[in-house]
Parts: sequence; C-alpha cells; structure tokens
Amino acid sequence: MDRWYSSFLSRELSSGADVRVRSKHTTLCIMCRGGRRLCGKSICPIELKARAYIKNLNVINTKEFVGSSPPSVFVGRFGYPYVFAGPMVPPFIGDTEVMDIPEAWFGKPVETIVNYRYSLVRGTTRLPIDSVRRGGRVVESLQELSMGSSPADTEVEFLKKPTDRVSFDDNSQPFGPSAPLKSFDVSSIRVDHRIEKAYYDVDLRAAEAVDDLYRSGLQVSRLQKAFSMGVFGLSRNRKMVPTRWGITAVDSLLSKRLIDEIKAFETVDKYMVYAHSYQHNTFAAILMPRKWSFEWMEAWFPGTFWNLRGEDAAVIGDDEGYYGRKTYPDIGGCYFSTRLGVAEHLKRLKRQATVLVVREIMPEFPLPLGVWFVRENVRSMFKGTPRIFEDLRSCLMYLKDFLVVPPSRWVEESALLRDTILQRRIDDYFRRSDLT
Repeated sequence: MDRWYSSFLSRELSSGADVRVRSKHTTLCIMCRGGRRLCGKSICPIELKARAYIKNLNVINTKEFVGSSPPSVFVGRFGYPYVFAGPMVPPFIGDTEVMDIPEAWFGKPVETIVNYRYSLVRGTTRLPIDSVRRGGRVVESLQELSMGSSPADTEVEFLKKPTDRVSFDDNSQPFGPSAPLKSFDVSSIRVDHRIEKAYYDVDLRAAEAVDDLYRSGLQVSRLQKAFSMGVFGLSRNRKMVPTRWGITAVDSLLSKRLIDEIKAFETVDKYMVYAHSYQHNTFAAILMPRKWSFEWMEAWFPGTFWNLRGEDAAVIGDDEGYYGRKTYPDIGGCYFSTRLGVAEHLKRLKRQATVLVVREIMPEFPLPLGVWFVRENVRSMFKGTPRIFEDLRSCLMYLKDFLVVPPSRWVEESALLRDTILQRRIDDYFRRSDLT
C-alpha cells in the first residue's frame, strides 16, 4: 500500500489486505494525505471508497458466504458478445432492498451511497449474450433475481477471495469487489408477477413490455435490471444487455414514448424556469413556448472528473429537434436520463415545450455516482414551483444569480439558445403584426 495513504488508514488495514491507490493528483495527494482537502473536494474520494470497502473487509475475505441480494444482478460489457454476468450479494442477511434502488438514494449522504455499492460483492461468470434463449440453471437463477420484488437469500461460492487485491482511484464510480463465481443458489425469491407475466409472453416486444410495466408503476431501476438480463422481448430476439447499456436503453425508450405523447399537447404559455441545488451540483431548466426540442448541457469546473486540470469550466452539451436524434450523444447516458425527467414533467403538465436543462458540477463534488444521480435530481427539480417570465432574456438574467457560468457562455455553447435567439419564427412575426 502507498505510504502516504497508510497514514490515515493504518488501523483499518490491520488485516493486511493488499490495497493499491491511484490518483491523477499524485503530488497533491502526497501533500494532503487525505486530511487537508487540497483538491477542493468536501470529501476525499479515495478515502471515501477505501473506508467503505474496508468496513466490510472481514466478512467478504472468504470464498463463500450467504447474503440477502437486494435483489441485484450485473452484466459487464467487456468481451461482448460474451459478457461477465452474475449476482450482487452483500455478506449479510436482512432487508437490503435499498442497496440497489437508486430512486431511494436521493437525499442520502454520499458516504451512505458509496457504502451501499461497496457492500455488494459481484460474482462473475462468462456467458454468451444469447444464453438467455437456451436457458440453464445459472441464467435462469439470474433472471429470477432480476425479476425479484424483495431481497432473496443467496448462497455464493467463488473460485478465489474477492479481497485479494483492490485498487482505488479518485474519480471512478464506486463498485464493490468482485470474484469469479464457482456456484450460487437463490432461495426465497419473490418474483414480481407483472414482470413475470411479460417474461412468459414471448410474443410481446421488449419496448412494449418496458413501457407497459413503467406505466403500471414499476421503478425505472427495476425495469433496467430485468431488461439487462434479457427478460423481455420476442423469444427469438432475447439476449443479455450490459448493465450500462441497459440503463441508457430503458431511459431512452421510455422518454421517446412519452415525447411522442406530449407532441399532441399545446405548448406552454409562458417561459418557465426551474432551479435546484444538491450535493455541490446545480441544475436549472428553461421551458420555452415552442414545439418540442431538447438540449442537455453540463459545466464541469476545474478539479472535477471531466476537468481535472482546466483553468475554466468545461461546457459540453447535446440536443435534438422536433424529430429526435439518430446518433448517440457525446455527453453520454445522462442525456437520456435527463430527457426522461423532462418528458415525465411535460406529461404531467399536458404541454409540450422547447427545453434546455443545464448542470454545473463544482470541485467539491467528490466523485461521479452514475446516471441515476442526474435523473433523480431532474425529477426533484421539477417538483418545485417555477418562475414565470415573458421572454428568454428575463429567464437568463434570473439564472445569472443562480448559476456560476454566465448567460453569455451558455448562449455561446448552446445550439438551442442560439437558435431561439437568432431565428425568427413566422408566428413571432404574426404576433407583432396587425393581422391577428
């Protein structure tokens, strides 16, 4: 273990585990030693993840144990079309459901969320993605877990200990230890009957199944797990989908269907502005009285994950017009998780709009937590009361006191704002004429 890091974790590491530390701020970390917060973050991201891991070190330092899976499964993406899939199980029995329901994490301290992730041990076994069509005990057990509605007692046996060597760095998302799976057995599993019905309907397309289940009230995160394990779709098309891709696919599918609905509504009457701050992140949205279009933008300040050594905020964004987009956004899966939150809100309003959503990430934000963080913050933002304005300029002037990046920078970087400001519509002309 690196000498500078042992200065504040020596007591916890008395077990002798081989822990490796990586950081892109090496010199700064040596000077800081985890205590002076020289990087500007409110919590040392390395210390945060290491302490969560070490907290469970004694009980997971074994080749086998019994625990209550939330229930949870994970499908990796490396090696596709062969993937490493398996259950995620904490080394204890009890009510563990919250450990894999991101919708329930909003409002909880970052330390608690990281501890959830590091408490789940991932068993992995290599499988072809189409193995869900052939069945087998392992695949069927994983599909049962993905359809579960409550924690299931799971006995796991690994080929080696999950704790042989663990590396921490300052910017990766938190994930618990993993090990090759020798065997596992699931008992007392309670399958959600709504998902089970879709599973046995081999003539129901995956998109229809996911949409129907969403509208029945199922949480998005539960749909994403089942989707990832190839539970839905025509029998000949079913396959496993890496978890990261499955999350984005469900967000994209659901939001697209909602957008198709809201296009039948009238536009909002006024400009509406929403704003929200949480965990050193600021979110803001402007709803404009025009037909559907959408843009999602992020501003990463120096010292954050995507802007480690910059001198100014790095701003990036992606957008779509009335007919959507055909390419994957450069900004990643957060685009679709945000679009889902926007579409849900417009559906409640029974209105359509041109929508800009921006996010500012400050250096104090300790580490990326996943696209769920964006989706749940956007949902929370839209629960607030909007400020109403007559024009776009008033919206931007209002946000000037809320956001750090000045309005001129947002206009410069935003395709949607430039289009709104520079392009006159024919209906703008008629509103100003005597013809109406």
